[in-house]
Amino acid sequence: MTAVPGRGVVLETERLLLRPWRVAEAVVQREVWAERDPRVPKHRRIDEDGHPTVAELEDAIRKHQPSSTGLLAVERKAAGDVIGYCGLVDSGRGPDGEPELAFELLRRTWGQGYATEAASAVLEWARSSGYARLSATVWDWNTASRRVLAKVGFTETGGRRWTRCAGPPCSPRAGSDRQRGQGPDPCRMACTGMRRWPSLCSRSWWRNVEIR
Repeated sequence: MTAVPGRGVVLETERLLLRPWRVAEAVVQREVWAERDPRVPKHRRIDEDGHPTVAELEDAIRKHQPSSTGLLAVERKAAGDVIGYCGLVDSGRGPDGEPELAFELLRRTWGQGYATEAASAVLEWARSSGYARLSATVWDWNTASRRVLAKVGFTETGGRRWTRCAGPPCSPRAGSDRQRGQGPDPCRMACTGMRRWPSLCSRSWWRNVEIR
């Protein structure tokens, strides 16, 4: 793992290369935005006018390169394709200004251990760079990300932040479908009888890890 002058941080694992984004890869960022769960807040999803556009994401990449931190593109070395991002962000939510680990991969690559591998590489880089502790937040319903955090050594701190979700109305059936094999589901807990709720009040789950 290296920090190359003029290129920012470059991290390498057995299967992955984590590096700064290239302008041509804005289409991948757009796909990540398009795939987001409808329960994710509106400002983190593509709006009714189609923003952010690929052109807007290209401009954002140009403005933020090179970077010595931030969200790195996750590239599969064997295929040479970018499948999402992983890195550190200064969200302002962590205590004492500690950075926050963030990651998000394209759905077609889920379940193959890439998120855990990428997150582990970022944690190792953070350790070697002198960070003492990292934070992370994840929605209660995002069981996959919660499993990744547990695998790389994060533990729940007990903090909660309530936010109104912007997803479609849910029903008891929808909640039951999501419930199978995925642990507690906010939709199931919010829907009772035949009532339909226009949106869900979901929690973000605070976790942190001490880097040794």
